[in-house]
Amino acid sequence: MKSETKRPGQRRPTSRRAPPGPRDTPERAARRRLFARIGIVVLATLGVAALALVYPAMARGDELLYASWRQKWFLLGLIAVPFVFWRSTFGEDRRTPRLRLGTLAPLRTGPSGWRVWLRDVPGVVRSVGLMLLVAAMARPVNTLRPQTADESGIDMVIVLDLSGSMQAVLDNLPPDLMHLAPKRSRAERPTRLDGAKAVIRDFISRRKTDRIGVVVFGKHAYVLSPPTLDYHLLDTLVSKMRLKLIDGSATAIGDALGVAIARLRHSHARSKAVILLTDGDNNAGRIAPEYAAHLANVVGVRLYTIQIGAGKTGEVQDGYDLFGQPRYVTVPFPTNPKLLKKLAAKTGGEMYVATDAKALQASFHDVLNKLEKTRFEASIASYEDLYRYLLLPGVLLLALDALLRALLLRRFP
Repeated sequence: MKSETKRPGQRRPTSRRAPPGPRDTPERAARRRLFARIGIVVLATLGVAALALVYPAMARGDELLYASWRQKWFLLGLIAVPFVFWRSTFGEDRRTPRLRLGTLAPLRTGPSGWRVWLRDVPGVVRSVGLMLLVAAMARPVNTLRPQTADESGIDMVIVLDLSGSMQAVLDNLPPDLMHLAPKRSRAERPTRLDGAKAVIRDFISRRKTDRIGVVVFGKHAYVLSPPTLDYHLLDTLVSKMRLKLIDGSATAIGDALGVAIARLRHSHARSKAVILLTDGDNNAGRIAPEYAAHLANVVGVRLYTIQIGAGKTGEVQDGYDLFGQPRYVTVPFPTNPKLLKKLAAKTGGEMYVATDAKALQASFHDVLNKLEKTRFEASIASYEDLYRYLLLPGVLLLALDALLRALLLRRFP
């Protein structure tokens, strides 16, 4: 066996080594874990948000984009979402754990592996769920879905007198109509306008498929609403009617009937009617009541006239006495029942005399019973609340957050 001897001047061969790389210091490892955690949080946020919006997008996607928000102030709650997001993810690390252990055995059951990397998912789920709940509380409403259907009903226009004579007293207001009349003290008696408004609002509330319009008049006539099926709007408009809202120094019955008939000239309903409520005589306007009746025959409209009050006088409140009680005086108010009867007879309608509010209510229902039904196409704007399409996924995400924290992705300690 030969042994190698080193000759003078001869170098021993050495093996080449790769240059030493950068050491994997704890700082580098921590930075790498932080970047990985941020990436997981971003991907989890995008995934959870996309999953949560699948149901709203499939159910009412375009309508949610163009919805109107009825309670916009609740959207300010979105300001809390970033804080909840941070507090439920990275902010959890800043919590100071307080745990007393007599042994280290429980540490062996602590979360490890993939559960450590997914520990921020419950916070992401909670934040997205909170965002959806805040949006649901803002009450998105869809107003872009009109519904068209064939309805059975009548086209009619109610013509309401707002002249000064409507301030006269009208007694015997039915108890079931008291909540529809303007609030007054017990000592004050309801006026003719109070009774007319209560009866009209009750009449509107009982309709389902009748298109109703309203015209008010004094010295001039105005369209309060064209024939519509939006009974809520009609009720609101009628409830706000009051004396002196328009010039009530005269009574233009002919103009009021002409305006009402014009609202019905394009109607395709077989039953078309104008219901006139007045307590005076025609003494203003450019159209004669008789000519308005002629126009009604041309269009195919029946006139039903209701005279409010009997006689040519009425009681009007004239301030208060020394004891604070309302004082009433008798004032002359000329009427023309012959004209009202003539107008109704000329168009195939009928004339009524309502001496009190109860008789006025009965007159309205009798008019409706005399009108036959017809078919027409009604277009109704649909006001649909969309909050439930955001509320459901929001509640499910909060429930998922609780389950993940309790069963799968618990933090320890």
